[in-house]
Order: sequence, then C-alpha cells, then structure tokens
Amino acid sequence: MKTIVKWAGSKSRVMETLKQHLPAGDRLVEPFAGSCSVMMNTDYPAYLIADVNPDLINMYEVIKNKPTEFICVAKDLFKSGNDEFTYYTKRLAFNSHIDSPFIRAVYFLYLNRHCFNGLCRYNQSGGFNVPYGKYKAPYFPEIEIRAFAEKAKRATFLCCTFEETLRMVAPGDVVYCDPPYLVEAKGFTNYHVGGFGLSEQNRLALLLSRLAKRDYPVVASNADLSATRSLYKAFKIVGLNAPRSVGASGDCAKSAPEIIAKHTPKKPKYLPPDPAVDSLLLAGFPMREEAQDVCL
Repeated sequence: MKTIVKWAGSKSRVMETLKQHLPAGDRLVEPFAGSCSVMMNTDYPAYLIADVNPDLINMYEVIKNKPTEFICVAKDLFKSGNDEFTYYTKRLAFNSHIDSPFIRAVYFLYLNRHCFNGLCRYNQSGGFNVPYGKYKAPYFPEIEIRAFAEKAKRATFLCCTFEETLRMVAPGDVVYCDPPYLVEAKGFTNYHVGGFGLSEQNRLALLLSRLAKRDYPVVASNADLSATRSLYKAFKIVGLNAPRSVGASGDCAKSAPEIIAKHTPKKPKYLPPDPAVDSLLLAGFPMREEAQDVCL
C-alpha cells in the first residue's frame, strides 16, 4: 500500500524486507511516523504513532476523524491549485495565519504533493520553505487516504519526542524506529526545525539498547555507516540496499546502503525498568558506562 505523502526515506520500497524482521506483538510503537508506510503495510492489532512534526500528526488526525470532508476539500484544491502563484500563496498562508487544524491539514498535503521532490523542510522560524515543484499533474492520493482512515481506527497519533514515546512502551509492544538518518554530510534528513544530530542519534541508541536489555522487541533502521554500526553494536545487524528518490539530481535516485538493527526474542520477557539506570536515561542523564559504549 502506497502512502498519503511523499516522504524522504519512506520505507515503502523496502517493506517486504523490513517485514521479515518485525516480530508479532500486540501493538507497534513508532516514535518517527514519517509517511506511515510501516503502519499501512503491517497488521498489528494496535499502533502508537508519534512524531515531533505537528503538521504531520495534525494531518493524520484530521484524516482519521474526517476522511470524507478532507478528500472533498483537498481534491478541489488539487484541481485548481497546480500553478506557481497558487503554491506560494498557499505556502505563505500556511506559514502565517491558518489556525484551523482542518485547513492546515489540507494545505500540508497540498504543499507536500506540489513542492519540489516532496521534501518536508522548515526554516529556523518554523516556516515551510520548500520551493514549487513544477509537476504537470500532481497525484491526489484518494485511495491512500481512504485506506489510511480505515487503518487509523487502530492507531493513536501523538505529537511528541522519541523520548516521550519510548516512555509509553508497555509489555506486548514492538518498537520500530526509523529516525532521520545519520549522515556524513548534510542532506535531506532534517525535516523539522529542531533537527536530528549526533547527540539525538546517540541518545536514541541508548534508549533502544536499554529496552533491548529489558528484552523488549526492538527494531531500528539507519544508514549503513561505521558510526551507526557502533551505535547499535549490541543488536543483530542486517544490511540492505534501499532505493532513494529524493534529491536534486539523478545521482540521488539510486540505492543507498542501510542497516536494520534488531533485538527480536522469540519469547520476550518484558522486564521492568531498572530505576538506577532507566529513570536517569529518561530524565536526560545517560549513564556514563553506557554512554561510552555507543558514543560516536
């Protein structure tokens, strides 16, 4: 199943491989929602889908609750708004004075499907700043919206950090993390104002390592670099080549090496947290020994 939005790093084209490494569970927890490709292509009884991007989560919530109305309004905008003047007018409105969650959700999808390469990028002031994409006929994902709205009946959507999301993990959960990838040079992986740098990568790996030590099923994707292999050295690592299509040149439409790091016990024990370690990690103070283990 394809996704509603175009998204850098979407797992749509590697889902058949990824699904082989996602174990069964009562609920899938994703701290990095992205395009929701994993939710749309798996069949867990329930989902906890979170992301730090409020526009993305707002759109998912609106579609979940008002799919028919959303399709009606968004389809009209797609029909009448495929020109440069309309694009920049809607982008300006999106960045300045739209308070309605419903209209903001419609504009977010419009911008995503009409902007250059489907990028989702904000400036330091929080303004969406991707230029017009000049597409002949941007695709309106009505089929995908209806399928999403049906699947979303099983899902809870939250706008929060990965730390906050991982605090909500409970016995029976499977955790899958697909963060903005670690890169050796700046690329298209930053999709919100806060960014996702080395300290966030290190912290995420620490928290996932602690969950794995508590024998929770944990799976994470990232770029295949020596640094990421070091971050996830406590996990079993599988390499793969993933198609990439977001970029300004043809060179970007090639495959890129990635890893799937996983701890997937056949009978998870779901051990309780250790107050001496886990409470400090969740509070933002990594333990010295573990921080050294995965430090870049």
